Amino acid sequence: MANKENCTKNYQTDTRLVITGRHPEENDGFVNPPVIHASTVIFNSTEELYSGKAKYFYGRRGTPTTNALCEALTDLEGAKGTVLTPSGLAACSLALLSACKSGDHVLITDSAYEPTRHFADHVLIPMGVEVDYYDPLIGANIASLFKDNTSAVFTEAPGSQTFETQDIPAIVAAAHQRDILVLLDNTWASPLYFDSMGHGVDMTIQAGTKYIVGHSDVMLGTISANERAWPRLEEVHGAMGYHVGPDDVYLALRGLRTMGVRLKQHQESALDVAKWLQTRPEVDRVLFPPLESDPGHAIWKRDFKGACGLFGVVLKDCSRKQALAFIDALELFGLGFSWGGFESLVTYVDPRGYRTATTWDEPGQLIRLHIGLEDAADLKADLEKGFAALKA
Repeated sequence: MANKENCTKNYQTDTRLVITGRHPEENDGFVNPPVIHASTVIFNSTEELYSGKAKYFYGRRGTPTTNALCEALTDLEGAKGTVLTPSGLAACSLALLSACKSGDHVLITDSAYEPTRHFADHVLIPMGVEVDYYDPLIGANIASLFKDNTSAVFTEAPGSQTFETQDIPAIVAAAHQRDILVLLDNTWASPLYFDSMGHGVDMTIQAGTKYIVGHSDVMLGTISANERAWPRLEEVHGAMGYHVGPDDVYLALRGLRTMGVRLKQHQESALDVAKWLQTRPEVDRVLFPPLESDPGHAIWKRDFKGACGLFGVVLKDCSRKQALAFIDALELFGLGFSWGGFESLVTYVDPRGYRTATTWDEPGQLIRLHIGLEDAADLKADLEKGFAALKA
């Protein structure tokens, strides 16, 4: 983990991605930090061992490799410090654990990543934490749901699968009036396209598996916290024994350097495909905040700097069987979980089964697309095959 002060904030984002967290002068001039496989750290004396001043004292609590990534993310997020976890879900779970205790009340957006809901329902509630889900479009009215024991609000913008754009500044303002922490799963936008800390969020979470790594070959989660939330997050992270292996951290650092150019291409191609899908007679609507037709477009335009490659498509007048035939006909879109890698992906989703504070009552079938780095023309031609199968 690392909590170094910001060091590159005067540069533009693409420059920061290249230079942040790197210290060639400390590594004999090499551009990248060493990949250190370590558990035990040897000390020269008992005085050195027990002084508490050593930079490193055990591999689980940080190495030059892990600290390079944490320092870079702390810088990019404008945070006090950052910790790493073995997956995005582990990051969501750890952030929640650090923000509540038995007897507390937590609010979680109804559009949250479904495994986060599972953690809340099957771990937090049995631990004695009261959990309620809220309408992601509630905005400042979230204040009506606060209780005397509310400790945290867990947000996600846009929402998983259904892509509602929450009014994060309004939620933050209401929560902070009551000294309540605000947590944000910011995987979709990343710090490049949504400034969590600048909008008042206390803890910002990323599934680094997605756009940080970018190549579908590493599981990783990150949590960055502000001055208020950092001490408790650091304590719980250490007590839980979380650690990410150096080879995975190295791949995350490698991915981070090209994250800016990759996200620009994901966004460009996603907008191209999304606008094309809007013209299709088989499509009822496209769930993508950058589109002017999206209900969350005004908030997205106000608060966000860009978008990634993930969005939803509601197919018109078709059955589940037809939607699955559409998916099975695709060749360039892989059928699989996750997203954020270089490849395009597709899944069938049905939010009806888990929503509790709101209802998903779209008449059509919902699929989720991740637009990768393939040529957009080829992806549209592939989707044509899906529409042909749907009609057949």
